[in-house]
Amino acid sequence: MSRKLMAAVLIPLSLGLAGLGHAQSSTPAFQNNASEAQRKAADNQATAELFYMIQQLQRTVRELQGRVEEQQNQIERLQQQGRDRYVDLDQRILDLSSAMEKQATQPSAGTGDAASGSGDKPERKAYRAPGTEEKETYDAIIKLIREEKDFDTAINQLYEFIDTYPEGDLTVNAYYWLGEVYLAKPQLEQAKQAFTIVATRYADHRKAPDAIYKLGVTLDRLGEKDEAERRMSEVVENYPDSGSAELARKYLDKASG
Repeated sequence: MSRKLMAAVLIPLSLGLAGLGHAQSSTPAFQNNASEAQRKAADNQATAELFYMIQQLQRTVRELQGRVEEQQNQIERLQQQGRDRYVDLDQRILDLSSAMEKQATQPSAGTGDAASGSGDKPERKAYRAPGTEEKETYDAIIKLIREEKDFDTAINQLYEFIDTYPEGDLTVNAYYWLGEVYLAKPQLEQAKQAFTIVATRYADHRKAPDAIYKLGVTLDRLGEKDEAERRMSEVVENYPDSGSAELARKYLDKASG
């Protein structure tokens, strides 16, 4: 009887232990499956993020390419504007030279005398005074030239200034500084033309002696020595008390020595 009772107790206990052992042995497999699923999910997320980054980079490249093309077009437009302005400036000088030659060949109105000699000071005229905005624009351009040395931008802005504010007191200054910037680059033919406009069209302006002297310097650099000396003599004769006249005298003394 005792043996049957012992068997009745041990058999269910052994079966329970076996089931527990089976359950414990199956747990690592479940954990492995869960880890694999997590790893795959992480891989999928990393792949998606990489794909997104690639798309963003491609978009950035397209935007940069568009900007480069836009800048190239802008550079081409600026170059064309520069060529157009150069032609326009050249035409202004040709027209001005023709007008002055006609004046020189005609006697003064109401008299039989010829035009006055080159030694006479030009008669002064009143120039339009600049407004506040005009003065601020001019000062900003001068800052570009003197402090930032951004000559290309300054040239474009000087042309725009001359077009926007024609025939004013600062307009003459703008022509003069156009010559200075071209001389500094150096683009000597353009500098010659800019200084010539001040020297011939605005000979009565306060910037005239400086412009004529710098025209002489430009001509000297271009190898036009005789014309350079003529311009220096013009400064000395017409503007003897100016600072430029003193510089012109030194040039002439050195040339004659």
